[in-house]
Amino acid sequence: MLFKNFLKDKLLTISLLIFGILTVEIFLSIYPIGNFIKIYMPIVILGFYFISIFIEYFRKRTFYEKLYQMLNQLEEKYLLIELIKEPSFIEGKILKEVLQETNKSMLENVNQYKHLTEDYKEYIELWIHEIKLPLTASKLIIENNKNATTKNIDEELDKVENYIEQALFYARSNTVEKDYYIKKCMLREIINECVKKNKNVLIQEKISMKLHDLEAEVNTDSKWIIFILNQLIQNSVKYRKQGGNSAIEIYAKPGKENVILYIKDNGMGIKKGEITRVFEKGFTGTNGRLLNKKSTGIGLYLCKKLCSKLGIAIELNSIQKEGTEVRLIFPKSSYMNIK
Repeated sequence: MLFKNFLKDKLLTISLLIFGILTVEIFLSIYPIGNFIKIYMPIVILGFYFISIFIEYFRKRTFYEKLYQMLNQLEEKYLLIELIKEPSFIEGKILKEVLQETNKSMLENVNQYKHLTEDYKEYIELWIHEIKLPLTASKLIIENNKNATTKNIDEELDKVENYIEQALFYARSNTVEKDYYIKKCMLREIINECVKKNKNVLIQEKISMKLHDLEAEVNTDSKWIIFILNQLIQNSVKYRKQGGNSAIEIYAKPGKENVILYIKDNGMGIKKGEITRVFEKGFTGTNGRLLNKKSTGIGLYLCKKLCSKLGIAIELNSIQKEGTEVRLIFPKSSYMNIK
């Protein structure tokens, strides 16, 4: 707070004070009063007034400077009211009361929307679990009535099941910490589960799987990692080369501080300028618009988000028309060590 701005705010009071002193001086001039008193009185009045202004200025400046300092240091700005000490001047007290009421109203509003979001999330999860029942029943009917038509229906149901699973994990992605269980997992078991889950589409599209060096052990939640790997495998299938010998290679390299899981394919690859954007929500890129792929741009976004929640790094390299490599980096740090 600049003193000149503070003084401008006091300009009306100063003007009225000076006008009052001049008025008194005019009245005193008609009385036989010494010049010393006539000069002394306005000097004393103005002197004490300006001293009070300086005291008030420094008191308020100290308060507002601390206020701005605390505001700049806080990441959650709305917590500022909790740190403000009781001001010693009336405007500061009014400001604190206003901030307290504003903060209270904001929290009530946030809680209202939080409850609405929770209700919606619960409904989505319930709907997803309910929709799985007719899907399972449909698959049993297909299993008992195998022919070319039911085979095609089964393939479409697999796609529906994948989108339903994606919706479920998307709904839970903001509260992963409430739903995961970190434990030691064998990578081979996780990868075998993913391959088994995608065996129909892998066989249909004649995509060969090369699995090796998967005896490494990692600390993670197998359910969430299977979902992430499932998204990566399906991307490799979706963006395979047309008319070529498609292959997906998965292997691990243990290091001193981490275990790196590699998922490589020899598919269409990604344009160089698009690699940095593949984890953005809704980004489909050139490949997503080719060959009527109808990409949603959610798969890799979810993978990135869930990896971040699980403390796993995810990296992607790709060369157009040559293939894509994704790396999942599992840390071996002490705080991730589960026994």
